[in-house]
Amino acid sequence: MLDDLSALSDRELLQRHVDGDGGTAFGELFRRHRDRMYAVALRTTSNRELAADAVQDAFISAFRRADAFRGEAAVTTWLHRIVVNACLDRLRREKVSVRRAGDLGELDLPDLHDHHASVETRLDVREALARLPEGQRMALVLVDMHGLPVAEAAQVLGVAEGTVKSRCFRGRETLAEMLGGRGGDAGGHGGRGGRGADPAAVPGPAEPQGAP
Repeated sequence: MLDDLSALSDRELLQRHVDGDGGTAFGELFRRHRDRMYAVALRTTSNRELAADAVQDAFISAFRRADAFRGEAAVTTWLHRIVVNACLDRLRREKVSVRRAGDLGELDLPDLHDHHASVETRLDVREALARLPEGQRMALVLVDMHGLPVAEAAQVLGVAEGTVKSRCFRGRETLAEMLGGRGGDAGGHGGRGGRGADPAAVPGPAEPQGAP
């Protein structure tokens, strides 16, 4: 009688897959984490099709290279790293700009109190986020949008914790400068003085509506 796979930890599932269970355990891993990984891919690429392709690439890679997992980090951290790399590979290979206006609308940000101001603010934040340097954008996606601890984000991105902190700081400052002038009578222009939108607070975790 087979054990209930849903009761097993990620590490146990991965080990079963490595031991050769015919892919059943890895299927449970995919079911368990595909939505979160798709959300990361979508925010990284700003394009549903690219995100779906990147997630597919990532899980195929994870399936084939599961024996490379050494257990130094959580399985989710390992999956995040593979997904992020798959996204960046897709973007570079196909030379797709994340500033494509038609795709920026796919980014998911929480509503603010005023509906009309909310729509305008979300559009501004999406456009500004897409204009950030790749390193800063990835740090903000993982830390601010998906709530990863700095230490885990550093493992995903393969950089030092201080680098993640620095990229987040610079990214938030740049977003503040881009968005500060949009506040109108809400006060201020740019950077620290503007109160039109707080870019460090606007992005937040959101669950995708479905897996690719």
